[in-house]
Amino acid sequence: MNFSGKKVAILGGARSGIACANLLESLGAKVFLSEIRQKDEIKELKKLNKNIQTEFGEHSKEILNSDLVIPSPGVPLNLPVLEETKKRNIPIFSELEIAYRLINPKQVIAITGTNGKSTTVTLLGEIFRQAKEKKALTSKVIVAGNIGYPLSAAVKKINSDTVLILEVSSYQLELIEKFRPHIAVILNLTPDHLERHQSLENYAKIKARIYENQNKDDFCIFNADDHYCKELAKDCPSQSIFFSRQKKLTEGVFFNGKKIVVNLSTYLPRRQAGQPINLSPALKIPGPHNLENVLVAVAVAVIAKIPEAIILRTINSFPGLEHRLEFVREVKGIKFINDSKATNPDSVLVALKSFNKKLILIMGGRDKGLPYTPLIPLIKEKVKALLLIGEAEEKIAYELQGTTQIIPCGTLKKAVKEAYRITRKGEIVLLSPACASFDQFRDFEQRGKIFKNLVKKL
Repeated sequence: MNFSGKKVAILGGARSGIACANLLESLGAKVFLSEIRQKDEIKELKKLNKNIQTEFGEHSKEILNSDLVIPSPGVPLNLPVLEETKKRNIPIFSELEIAYRLINPKQVIAITGTNGKSTTVTLLGEIFRQAKEKKALTSKVIVAGNIGYPLSAAVKKINSDTVLILEVSSYQLELIEKFRPHIAVILNLTPDHLERHQSLENYAKIKARIYENQNKDDFCIFNADDHYCKELAKDCPSQSIFFSRQKKLTEGVFFNGKKIVVNLSTYLPRRQAGQPINLSPALKIPGPHNLENVLVAVAVAVIAKIPEAIILRTINSFPGLEHRLEFVREVKGIKFINDSKATNPDSVLVALKSFNKKLILIMGGRDKGLPYTPLIPLIKEKVKALLLIGEAEEKIAYELQGTTQIIPCGTLKKAVKEAYRITRKGEIVLLSPACASFDQFRDFEQRGKIFKNLVKKL
């Protein structure tokens, strides 16, 4: 794709917008970066090439003078200027699509789903890096995408001997055209981002775009325990492989209660010679959801011909991610857990299922239009007190009234102080917000880091 002399408008000045702007400017494009926030609110701006034209505080009609428009993932697609862009037949693509057209890697592995993407992608990256270190893999390994390292930032490091492992969001998949991974994964589908996608059915259709350009030489891995994943698999043009935490599969990857069993003989007969692989996991990362993430990582690694010994050693030593059920500190017998990345109620359900004892739960932030009522049974069963913060405080209190003791705190600082006051030795304090962070914090990472700093000061 030739960008020399082309006028390109990029909407949004966060990580992916800045990375895409710099990449296309270096390829000769005349780039215009439009950001609705004010200039002093954008921490990434110092990374922007000086030759790039900018505007702040609005998305003006200057965008319509472009040959191509690239909205960043967080930019709503129903903006008036984007509606006018469509009417004028100006192409609109995601940063993922544009960056993909500029690379030719050996293999693209792409992971999507509502929950678990970052953990699975990070674990896969570690498996592949360990394989390279042990000389079982010769290719360069790059982990990028929605995980915080935009594909645009990695483009010039990618060559024909690169294995590319991508975290892909629904926002990115909305605006693809040619994007095609060799191995795709849909981890799970539960309500999220409905303020943008309107319904779970629409959300599922967008997630399904991850396989729309695949063919019979490709693979797509689905969750056999997830209704929507099973439905999406019916229309998949590539080889569908299933994983399950809850039941034994004739073919696929599953957990039998003690071992991870890999039976992909139909798909990979030379690899297994018809014999299943059995792996004995001793995982450091807690929770049934993390077992699912591990099953996916094992499936992908086996398809990619990584030796079983490397796979097992890596999954058993993997410590998990920052801000995802991250152990922070134990103070006077009280354990503090940072799950700031839990930005929807389903993530909180997953977190609560990971603990077998009563705990103090900190929730709240910016509401995403999702109901909190599905949490009621587990709140009643496992939560001793619910401490609420942020804009969604009143809505959460109303929907979860009668479940447990509810304490409005307003700020995270006050919630941590109150949690420390009411929690007893042997109990757990869990930050698992079920909400976006943007009412009081820049992002979930900042929320998690502030929580950890507050805990360390106790």
